[in-house]
Amino acid sequence: MKIGITGGAGFIGSNLTRSLVLDGYETLVLDDFSTGLLSNLKDLNCEIIRGSLTDSSVVSEFIDNVDFVFHLAARGSVPRSISDPQQTFDTNVVGTQILLEEIRKKSVPVVFSSSSSVYGDNPQLPKVETIRLSPISPYAASKASGEYMMSSYARSYGLSCRIFRFFNVYGPGQRPDHIYSAVIPKWIWAALKGEEVKIFGDGEHVRDFTFISDVVNVLKNAISSRVHEDEPINLALGNPVSLNQLIRILQSWFPNLNSVHQPARLGDVKSSYNNPEKLLSFMPNIKTTELKQGLDITIEWLRRELLGREPEKGSETSS
Repeated sequence: MKIGITGGAGFIGSNLTRSLVLDGYETLVLDDFSTGLLSNLKDLNCEIIRGSLTDSSVVSEFIDNVDFVFHLAARGSVPRSISDPQQTFDTNVVGTQILLEEIRKKSVPVVFSSSSSVYGDNPQLPKVETIRLSPISPYAASKASGEYMMSSYARSYGLSCRIFRFFNVYGPGQRPDHIYSAVIPKWIWAALKGEEVKIFGDGEHVRDFTFISDVVNVLKNAISSRVHEDEPINLALGNPVSLNQLIRILQSWFPNLNSVHQPARLGDVKSSYNNPEKLLSFMPNIKTTELKQGLDITIEWLRRELLGREPEKGSETSS
């Protein structure tokens, strides 16, 4: 079996690609390297197609050469989607539809990466898959659209698909220096350099942080299970942590870490954490990484790989 990964040079994609290669799978990465990094795939025995998800000829070549697809490519970040909604729509909606058209010609199974941001300002907590979607940003709307397209193609054409809603994924490989970087690498990077961290809002925003290796294990399980499931599954373990709590946890490593509050950002959801019941019914034996352990591994990676030199620009965000 040959596995295709769109966005395979990004944070989540490259971690998945590396794990698949180590497991002995043939892999083919499709990436335009607008946010992903070629260096994320260094020393990996994988094939690479450099091209855009919106180029149907490139997508056709990609699908013709794989037996299973992880669709991770996206234009990430809520703030970026607010500043440039058109690019978000073109990549996340049009690109997904182009991919699905090629997938249905070959009936290749596909796993789609959605986002907890689709719940938007629905106040119900914890999040469960059956509650009303209420996206409040172009990014969230684009991910909801991708879900509906996946589900509709599955039901119209008999495609095998699985949809995972990622919450806040973190870990080694997640770059800290992009303007739209996720909160954990950005804050750790600031702490390593002795800088204060910025909190948008009052710091009581709650998130469900999920370590990258746990996400990769769930995704890989979808290859072997081959269960046809076009209803979304939340991919987080139900461990709510506020940003203020996260600061206090990071002070275990960085006692002098200071924070400064700034105005809340447009499009940011106040609180989001998961009820993992459906995920655990799908994968009851999943092993989870505690936040402090995951942070320890992430801090060590950032210190070893990036401290003392400026990291390459790039990488996706997940929320």
